[in-house]
Amino acid sequence: METIKKLMISILIPTYNYNVFPLAKSLEKQFIELGFPFELICIDDGSLSETNIKNEKINNLKNCKFIASKANLGLSSNRNSLVEKSKYEYLLFIDGDSVIADNNFLNKYSIFANGAFDVVYGGRVHPSIQNKNQILRWKYGVYREDKIARKREKHPYKCTLFNNTLIKKDIFNKIGFNKDITDYGHEDTLFSFQLSKLKAKVKHIDNPVLHGDIDLNSVFYKKMHKSIQNLKYIYNNNLVDPDFVTFLSIYSKIKKLKLNYPLSLTYKILKPIYNYQLTSNYASLFLFDAFRLTYFCYINLKK
Repeated sequence: METIKKLMISILIPTYNYNVFPLAKSLEKQFIELGFPFELICIDDGSLSETNIKNEKINNLKNCKFIASKANLGLSSNRNSLVEKSKYEYLLFIDGDSVIADNNFLNKYSIFANGAFDVVYGGRVHPSIQNKNQILRWKYGVYREDKIARKREKHPYKCTLFNNTLIKKDIFNKIGFNKDITDYGHEDTLFSFQLSKLKAKVKHIDNPVLHGDIDLNSVFYKKMHKSIQNLKYIYNNNLVDPDFVTFLSIYSKIKKLKLNYPLSLTYKILKPIYNYQLTSNYASLFLFDAFRLTYFCYINLKK
């Protein structure tokens, strides 16, 4: 119990137009039961939403603060701002649409917050049943992101997503999130690459949060365009080693073989099919992967 008494942690929750109060309430309850110093800070990134009326109730919880930002700066800058406002040596990032399903959630993290590791990633899971109009994001989450610790440990840096992540504040401050990436996607890829450059000590554990707000097919499809555009920015500015990202590694091989030209043309031909199929109730991961690769080839040739 000595470790728990010494543990000082700042929970940081970035959000946008989402009711975070139930999440904050569940975390406050666990903190109080454990009895160690904590703070919880949540910042809405300029949504100016009426939902923030509900989020204001977070200020009534013990050691919890909600801030409604007037300007939309993007997820990366929002996370950086949360860190600037934090005061404790350990930071636990949790996305606002997460659900804590384990009453022992924080206690599991306290065991590892003893200086042995720089980063501890608990993972994320998706609900077992989902509506068909959310099937694309659900499939991508279940089959690409939801991995147990034993599998994540094979590629400790690549498999570190920045939701449900405990990190030492001094390590975070050596990296920070790239403020030039303002739209959705791959900000955590860039951060994880920098962790690998620092040779940070990363530990993977099975302590997942539940993804509580799964995007509609049309919303996720639109977001993925932005994500791939971010990846283009990262690639063209040499911000990561292509071998660090499987997708970029594949693209590099395709480019050497000059197959990026016909694949770019393939995107132009198949675009109507992508638009229809990937926003339908029967969205295919195979077509989704084809879309991502051909679209990346297309935007890298487009002037």
